[in-house]
Amino acid sequence: MVLALREHNTAAVMFHGAVAARFRLSVTDLKALDLLERAGPLTAGEMATETRLAAASVTSLIDRLARKRFVRRRRDPRDRRRVIVALDPNLGARLAVVFRSLHQSTLERIEQYSDADLRVILSFLTRSASDTREETGTLTNREVT
Repeated sequence: MVLALREHNTAAVMFHGAVAARFRLSVTDLKALDLLERAGPLTAGEMATETRLAAASVTSLIDRLARKRFVRRRRDPRDRRRVIVALDPNLGARLAVVFRSLHQSTLERIEQYSDADLRVILSFLTRSASDTREETGTLTNREVT
């Protein structure tokens, strides 16, 4: 089971690396776009919390994505001191093309499982993602020796 999970993770990382390269992005940049797509507009601080990256790293990441016109910065209408980062509205169509086939095959695979099976799979994936985020935070805040 652990070997299959490692194989899945490796395939996912390699796929996202290929997608990122197609758009001249890093994998971290691509996954930040994914975060914004799932969560909606966020502040830099919220992005740092969600990604477990250092604030300075998130600022650089946002700068790169804004230069390439993948995201837009706007002032928070409720607090003009805060800046909110949002996806460019045209980005979804640009990225959808490369994800279409994999998205379709994933939906077809999901239909093969019962509701009970899907609850177990969802629980495993959710807990696994939480553990991985926790470890990412530990690594990004730890000195490298």
